Amino acid sequence: MKKVQLYNQLKTVDATRKKRLEHANFILDDTSLIKPLMDIVFMVDDIVSPKAAWVFEFVCAKDLSLLRPHMEYFTAHLTKVHLDSAVRPIAKVCLFLVDEHYTDPLENHTIELNLKQKESITEACFNWLIHDEKVAPKVYAMQCLFLLGHEFDWIHPELILILEKDYHHQTAGFKAKARHIMTALNKH
Repeated sequence: MKKVQLYNQLKTVDATRKKRLEHANFILDDTSLIKPLMDIVFMVDDIVSPKAAWVFEFVCAKDLSLLRPHMEYFTAHLTKVHLDSAVRPIAKVCLFLVDEHYTDPLENHTIELNLKQKESITEACFNWLIHDEKVAPKVYAMQCLFLLGHEFDWIHPELILILEKDYHHQTAGFKAKARHIMTALNKH
């Protein structure tokens, strides 16, 4: 299947879990479609981009290792994603990656992030936190930055400043996660 065919197929995706899962399983059955799917995700001004991002999130949730050969491409382009409905799944994929990278070092990691990839994810997460994004990407970004901050000393102080500054202007979901993270950071 070519990218154009995949693009046309992705037009039929809707926000239902059933449709997203159906299309994700199609990609999982033909993993050569991962790169074309990512290409469509990163057509950031196209109305199909969010639909591709929804499917991409489900694919990564099922088998994160499929992203391994495409890590440079993913991290080089993730900061360009800007449509609300595409930002949330991309932020969630970042959380999958960071969470997998920082799991118990004795386990076999699906993903190892290099310094450049961590920097790209860090940049994207801070952008999602400080810009006018919906609460879900902000929560995923907080979680990523909390984990990344265990390796990079400068992240936690910056994260605390942003959370404290924005706390009173945000939703209940943001506040709950911010409280949890600030409590954890104050214990260190």
